[in-house]
Amino acid sequence: MPLSHNQIWSALDAVARREGQSPSGLARRAGLDPTAFNPSKRHGPGPVARPRWPSTESLASVLEVTGLSLAEFAALARDAGPVPTTPLLGMAQAGRDGFFDEGGLPAGEWDQTSLPVSAPTCFALRIVGNSMSPLYREGDVIIIDRAEARCRPGDRVVVRTRAGEVMAKVLERRTARSLTLGSINPAFAPRTLALGEIDWLARILWAGQ
Repeated sequence: MPLSHNQIWSALDAVARREGQSPSGLARRAGLDPTAFNPSKRHGPGPVARPRWPSTESLASVLEVTGLSLAEFAALARDAGPVPTTPLLGMAQAGRDGFFDEGGLPAGEWDQTSLPVSAPTCFALRIVGNSMSPLYREGDVIIIDRAEARCRPGDRVVVRTRAGEVMAKVLERRTARSLTLGSINPAFAPRTLALGEIDWLARILWAGQ
């Protein structure tokens, strides 16, 4: 029986998880463009959004670097269940009460995206404002993972303050008492927040329109 578009991509995601990597990390390891396996590359643009398939060359490269046989990859594809969805919320909403539990994970009523991110600690936010323009524009969707909480200077992050402000920034500096957050847009000055002001901090894994 032929393998479906969803099965092929789910199998690639399963291979990445087995190797302890993200889809972009797996692509890079296989000598491909890091964005080759990103969720944004799995459908074409426009309202029809026709499915895009990974090339046979890219699949062959993945099998070579992971040591998987074609039969093993096909078995992963056939075992793939429904593509999981990811909770989505506007960044302005994310600052309000009722959308996160005590662990900083989604609670209440969120929208759902078709982005195939299966980790229970992942969720998506829709960008508002232009402090990170042109990297992230108003309306873009970012995926973050609350398990990726150990952020380093230079990482692109989302911060939620105890006052309910949620922002996408670049982590410029981290000390025992504070964080300094920068913006891509030079019109926005860096901000320094005391650690006591911060509810949670997480690294941005992926961004797209």
